[in-house]
Amino acid sequence: MAGVNRVILIGNLGKDPDIITFDNGVKKASFSLATTESYKNKEGNRVDQTEWHNIIMWRGLADIAERFLRKGSQIYIEGKLRTRSYETDGVKKYITEVFTDNMTMLGSRQQRDSNEIPPEIAAQSPKVDNTGKGSETEAPQPEDDLPF
Repeated sequence: MAGVNRVILIGNLGKDPDIITFDNGVKKASFSLATTESYKNKEGNRVDQTEWHNIIMWRGLADIAERFLRKGSQIYIEGKLRTRSYETDGVKKYITEVFTDNMTMLGSRQQRDSNEIPPEIAAQSPKVDNTGKGSETEAPQPEDDLPF
């Protein structure tokens, strides 16, 4: 049976993306993404727990990241985990990264431009896939005036 390696994250960029353009023109973007979970402890106090993830984007997604993502931007990503190792001063170290397949920028365009994303806003913006078939854009959905 085949395994499944799938990651879905919604979080905020911890820094502007680092962009590398290779000799053949291929771009790579890397940045940290913070995800925060909240819960109440047994004393009834709210506790926030933040996890930091190393995110990698290639080609078209890296180009979008370079153009539109900034520290504080809220995004939704789908991808897979990859672990690699390296050696520093004779000590082997490991790093786990999320290789992104799909990304959606969250928040309104104005908020993305100012990097101020209040929690009451969750509007979706351009959805980008990294399949090499180009990007697709989702049209914004109108809000219903239904009373329920």
